[in-house]
Amino acid sequence: MTAPEDLNRLRADCGSCFALCCVALPFQKSTDFAITKRAGRPCVNLLADFRCGVHTRLPQEGFRGCTVFDCFGAGQQVAQVTFGGVDWRTAPDTAGGMFEVFGVMRHLHELLWYLTEAVSLPRTRPLHEDLRRALGKVRRLTEGSAEAVAAVDVDAVRGDVDALLTRTSELVRGGVKGPTRNHRGANLMGAKLRGADLRGAHLRGALLIAADLRGADLRNSDLIGADLRDADLCGADLTDCVFLTQSQVNAARGDAATRIPSSVDRPPHWT
Repeated sequence: MTAPEDLNRLRADCGSCFALCCVALPFQKSTDFAITKRAGRPCVNLLADFRCGVHTRLPQEGFRGCTVFDCFGAGQQVAQVTFGGVDWRTAPDTAGGMFEVFGVMRHLHELLWYLTEAVSLPRTRPLHEDLRRALGKVRRLTEGSAEAVAAVDVDAVRGDVDALLTRTSELVRGGVKGPTRNHRGANLMGAKLRGADLRGAHLRGALLIAADLRGADLRNSDLIGADLRDADLCGADLTDCVFLTQSQVNAARGDAATRIPSSVDRPPHWT
C-alpha cells in the first residue's frame, strides 16, 4: 500500500497556489456549477487574496464541481516552482503562460500519483525498475521551465505510462482467485450492484454514476478513471483497490463502514 508521505507533494496545497483552478479552467452551468465561466477568467467567488469566498458552502451555492476537483499538487508546483512565487495578478503578463502550464502540469502530476502508487505495491515488484524509470522521467518534465512544460506532448507521455499502469493492474488483479469481471469502460450508471463481488474487477473508465455499490467487495479492483459521482459506497470494501483518487472518493457517498485505501482521506460529508 502506498505510504501517505510518498504522496504528500502530490496533494493540493491551495495556500501555496494562486487559485489557478479557479481561473485557468472553464466550466459550464450545470448541476455541478451555478454559472458558466470561460477559461482564463477568474471565478466570481475568487477573492483578492486568492481564497474562495464560498469555500465552506460550495455545494449549497451550486459549485459542487469544485469539491471533487483535484490538481494532484500541480497548482503549487506551477506557482512556487515553475513561476518562482510570482502570481498572475502581480505580473499580468505571466497569466496566459501560467494557465497553459497548469493544464499540462495537472496531467503530469496525475501520472506521478499513479506511478507513485504502482511502485509501492508488492505485487508489482517485477515492474519496479521500469516504474521508477518512468517516475523519474515524468518528474523531470514537471521540473522544466514554463516553456518546456508547455511544450510537453501529454498524450505521448500518457501513452508510455499507461502501458505500465495496465501491467500494474494485471498483476494486482491477477492475485485474486477465480474469475473476475471486466467492466472496462462499461456504462453502469445507476446499476444495482449492492453486495456484488467485484474483487479484482476491471473498472477502468467505467461509468458508475449513482450506482448502488452498498456492501460491494471492490478489493484489488482497478478504478482508474471510473466515474463514481453519487455512487453509494456505504459499507463497501475498497481495500487494496488501485488507482483510486481523492476526487473520486469525494464525488461518491459513503459511511463509517466504507473501507478505503490509506492513500485517500475519508471525506467529511460521509456519514
